[in-house]
Amino acid sequence: MVTFREVLNILALLGVPSLGAIVGYLAKALREQKKEQKRLLQAQKEEQEAIKKGLQAMLRSQMINEYNKWFVNKGYAPIWAKDNFENIWVQYESLGENGVMDKIHEEFMSLPTEPLKKK
Repeated sequence: MVTFREVLNILALLGVPSLGAIVGYLAKALREQKKEQKRLLQAQKEEQEAIKKGLQAMLRSQMINEYNKWFVNKGYAPIWAKDNFENIWVQYESLGENGVMDKIHEEFMSLPTEPLKKK
């Protein structure tokens, strides 16, 4: 391991012009490192946004499937189906803008929990 004193001795031997070159090299390396960190951070943000949008699309698809199954086809939704739908809805909502699903959520949650009795 090189000691600080040895580094100073080497720099003294190299002279002031060499010291300027070394400092310049280190400054350039630091700028490049910061630039790379910025690029990596941007790539991570873009990937995270894509994952978020993909998850939101999957949750929306699941809610539409449940809506079609219960609201459109059966006309009622058991309590467990409503509970499941609400759990999906809460997670979907937490992912951001979603005005598309507000009406479907409202209609689904207004369904009776048992089938209508036919006379």
